[in-house]
Amino acid sequence: MGFLRCCVYYGILAVVSFFIGRLLPKSWFHGDKFPYRCASWEAKLFRSLRVHEWQDKVPDMSKIVPKLIPAKKLDTDFRAQLPRMIEETCVAEFTHFVLILLGFYALRLWPGTGGAVVTAIYILFGNLPFLIIQRYNRPRLQKLLAAQQRRSRRNQEEQQ
Repeated sequence: MGFLRCCVYYGILAVVSFFIGRLLPKSWFHGDKFPYRCASWEAKLFRSLRVHEWQDKVPDMSKIVPKLIPAKKLDTDFRAQLPRMIEETCVAEFTHFVLILLGFYALRLWPGTGGAVVTAIYILFGNLPFLIIQRYNRPRLQKLLAAQQRRSRRNQEEQQ
């Protein structure tokens, strides 16, 4: 019975957190400020975890609900999409962090070893990889945005 309660709880958390993540004001999230600004040591950690090798192998909400979440691939109007994509990485990171914290409540629903195992699986495989992916991708998107802004300024200066 504890397993079933945990599964129902995690299912409800997933659905509710998805909609809350969509409704949260994007103005709350700034990729260049705490807690979303990545530390310099994170790049080395992500290389050692080989995030670039496995990030495309995990399920992606942009494929499941494409109308609500921008796709990972940039199209021709990527300059307009980059700020939103950076915000989305912050929202996704926040959501997965909250899910990790709320995931521990399952230990009350199913005390003991079984609940601990299910909670560990939920956190280690259901949320932590996605949180890591957001922190891995955000600096890359920010560098791309900065390069595009520099290029745009240069083009404007040349036209004047």
